[in-house]
Amino acid sequence: MSVPASEPLVLTPDAFFTRAAARLYHDPPRDAGRGDHILNPGPNPDFPMEGVRFRDAAVLIPVVAHPTGVSVILTQRTPHLAVHAGQIAFPGGKIDPDDSGPDAAALREAREEIGLDPAGVEIVGYLDAYLTGTGFRVTPVVGRLAPEPLLSLNPGEVQEAFEVPLAFLMSPENHHRGSRIFNGHERHFYEMPFEGRYIWGITAGIIRGLYERVFG
Repeated sequence: MSVPASEPLVLTPDAFFTRAAARLYHDPPRDAGRGDHILNPGPNPDFPMEGVRFRDAAVLIPVVAHPTGVSVILTQRTPHLAVHAGQIAFPGGKIDPDDSGPDAAALREAREEIGLDPAGVEIVGYLDAYLTGTGFRVTPVVGRLAPEPLLSLNPGEVQEAFEVPLAFLMSPENHHRGSRIFNGHERHFYEMPFEGRYIWGITAGIIRGLYERVFG
């Protein structure tokens, strides 16, 4: 059942997590189902899909189960980073050889970036892997958190952590299509402005994937 754009979305913890558990993958999918190339079809030097050896990565989608609703923790990266400086992102990064899988990598990165205790995260399931134009195959891992999780930000990576109501992110009228010129080529992407913050690119694409998998 899809969510009509004209109908306000109300998400209680029981409603969302029951639906998510039924619709998310129980094991990490092996094949990529989404990516930057979906909105940028055809030959494009910024998104070379043929012959690319993608590096595996994972992100945690931390969903906080408040009594009256659910929200998602997002981070704003520090402005001095060499890659994606100042952008809004999920906690995550490359899957290391010592990681047992995407969930282990996502939880490790969340601990390193925002001090989130892995013991306080219940893994709900996985989304389709997301291919990026920078050569990563990102597996999104959806986790359930109790209200008021204790966080300790790593200032070398994260400037701020904040919550966005999941009802906002799962409402399709908030999913805008934007474009910019990169290296002489037009790049299309999703964007979801929220209270002065600009959620776009890979993060917005993964959020769109969560909507399509759980509510589409």
